[in-house]
Amino acid sequence: MPAAHPPEVIVTSHLHMKFSSPQPRRGFLATATGAAALCGFPLVARATTLTASTVRDLAADHTHTHESIELTYAIGERYVPRALSELDYFLRDHYSGQVGKMDPALYDIMYALRRSLRARIPYQIISGYRSPQTNEHLRTTRGGGVAKRSLHMDGKAVDIRLPGVPLAELRDTALELKRGGVGYYPGSDFLHVDTGRVRAWNG
Repeated sequence: MPAAHPPEVIVTSHLHMKFSSPQPRRGFLATATGAAALCGFPLVARATTLTASTVRDLAADHTHTHESIELTYAIGERYVPRALSELDYFLRDHYSGQVGKMDPALYDIMYALRRSLRARIPYQIISGYRSPQTNEHLRTTRGGGVAKRSLHMDGKAVDIRLPGVPLAELRDTALELKRGGVGYYPGSDFLHVDTGRVRAWNG
């Protein structure tokens, strides 16, 4: 059964995911500052000096669902719970509709990549969360390239590309961060990043 939208999210006829609140973005940030204080997740941003007002944004287009999202996911040293919920839904298993719990540290990696590359274009998402059933199906039908214990099943991996940035440059920048796994798939034109141990491979 397809996943129901969380109450904070609406999807328009153009499948653009956004906050349902009519308040402007600046107004949302003021609200989110208070919400962030209630979140227990610390912000992982090793390469960035944080202040109480540091804002972390994320923008992405999903290549399979054709949905788009743009939001503030963290302020200062805290994540915004409402934003994490929306990102969980946005990065759901697009085969089954199942929603997983994504590791917020993935967003820190994505934020750091865009910042290092001075990129303003939204990411293109190829794959986020993957249910065990979907992972097994892909593993047995794709002729390799899908790990039996993929970190996608734990919400700790995402496959991405960044329009306008050569994939090799995106890979090199991710490797420089040394924050987890980096899988380079030039044949399929995407980069895998995860929050597991630091390692690298070519697909």
